[in-house]
Amino acid sequence: MAESGESKLKLYSYWRSSCSQRVRIALNLKGLDYEYIPVNLLKGEQKNPDFLKLNPLGYVPALVDGEIVIADSFAILMYLEEKYPQHPLLPSDLQKKALNHQASNVVCSNIQPLQNLAVLNFIKEKVGPDEVIPWVQSHINKGFAALEKLLKDCAGKYATGDEVSMADLFIEPQILGAIKRFNIDMNIRFNENILSSLFYRGCMKHIVSCQHSRMLCQKISQMPHLHLSLAEPVHPEDQIFPSENINIKNNQ
Repeated sequence: MAESGESKLKLYSYWRSSCSQRVRIALNLKGLDYEYIPVNLLKGEQKNPDFLKLNPLGYVPALVDGEIVIADSFAILMYLEEKYPQHPLLPSDLQKKALNHQASNVVCSNIQPLQNLAVLNFIKEKVGPDEVIPWVQSHINKGFAALEKLLKDCAGKYATGDEVSMADLFIEPQILGAIKRFNIDMNIRFNENILSSLFYRGCMKHIVSCQHSRMLCQKISQMPHLHLSLAEPVHPEDQIFPSENINIKNNQ
């Protein structure tokens, strides 16, 4: 909850954005009250002048905390971690902390940007529509192969141990997107490779069993204030959007 005298946090978000999902999970884990402001990417609302004042790149998410504006999921998570230390996302152990930073950056630097809709639309227009899915699948598989090697000796119930940490917040939405948007059979990958911790098996179970793909890891799903987690629609307009969105040119 917001401390007495402080203004309520405001999160500008799109429900299907994996970058936004990371922040929503963190806010919910920390039990923080916030105002959800939907940015309809399919209608190009991210290009609205008012939103561009928050993030000149026109990407979600953006977090407003009083006079402070932060427009990057990694920066937002680090800000929340320092200001709201309850339920820490980073362990105190330096090696595990560095491991969380590495795993998070594999996703946010080497997987997600390469499947951004601006990139996919460029490939579709300049190379051809048949090359979009192979492009994405190649980079997702490469990224998860790296994650498997990185986490093979430390994974417990969750990515880097038995507590939910920052790495989980990046990996979960990426697994969901790989399956739901880009038709990657993660069951085959997990069966054939090393990464088979309880955390990832839990992810797979929740993906196939939950109608709205709510929280993917068991511990998060048991915590309060989870009404805006992962891919659950949070605005009536969002529920009418098609599940396949890689052909929408307005998206970012």
